[in-house]
Amino acid sequence: MQLAKRKGAHVIATASAKNHELVYELGADEVIDYQAQKFEDVARKIDIVLDSIGGDTQERSWKVLKKGGVLVSIVQPPSGEKARSVGARGAMVQSRPDGAKLAEIAKIIDSGQLAPVINRILPLSEARRAQELSQSGHMHGKIVLRVVNHNGGK
Repeated sequence: MQLAKRKGAHVIATASAKNHELVYELGADEVIDYQAQKFEDVARKIDIVLDSIGGDTQERSWKVLKKGGVLVSIVQPPSGEKARSVGARGAMVQSRPDGAKLAEIAKIIDSGQLAPVINRILPLSEARRAQELSQSGHMHGKIVLRVVNHNGGK
């Protein structure tokens, strides 16, 4: 969301009511309470939908795209057939480590122009717990695993 705002996008996000304040702080222009209303009943003629849920949510997302819009998923490949039927495109995005891009993002964070949301910091020895928390679906923010170097430093 913050990166989209940096590029000048008008951002509409979905979140439960308890997370609206955080989502606005991160740069959303509009927030739809997905527990109170269906996003497809509110959002219209959207250029790009970022799908991080998949399944039924992805299927419903086709309804909000404008002709020529793009549904980008990070969880499951969008149906090419469905995309053609609504006059849109679908794309699956997977991340690959890229040192140069990560360094660029680190500079933006260091300058204070991008604020990662950190839920908690755990020692590396609690990686299993971190994974379980991450997959619970009830967290906002990232979990950071702290690695201690051989000299006792962090």
